[in-house]
Amino acid sequence: MGFVNKTKYSSELKQRAVAMVAEAVGEQGSRKAAMTHLANLLGVPAGTVKTWVYQGVEPGSGGSPAVKEESVEIRKLKREIAELKRANEILKAASVFSRRNSTPTAPDD
Repeated sequence: MGFVNKTKYSSELKQRAVAMVAEAVGEQGSRKAAMTHLANLLGVPAGTVKTWVYQGVEPGSGGSPAVKEESVEIRKLKREIAELKRANEILKAASVFSRRNSTPTAPDD
């Protein structure tokens, strides 16, 4: 069996690394490139930085996954957008139908 190195990193390092990845995405061109670049700078395995980013380590979170909360919110908003689009299509169809069925009447003299 191989030796597994269980290095403990401070929550401050994790938080700063995640923030730095977010800042470096524009410079590096992709999140993967930013994580790899930052991992090299910090001397941390790239997989470790990737784990921190995908867990959504945030200040004061102690490493709890904030990404899950965001994905729930995103799914909720996507459902709401879809519902609003359906309602908008119904209103457009009703408007067209209403215009077709209402013919202007000539005023009586």
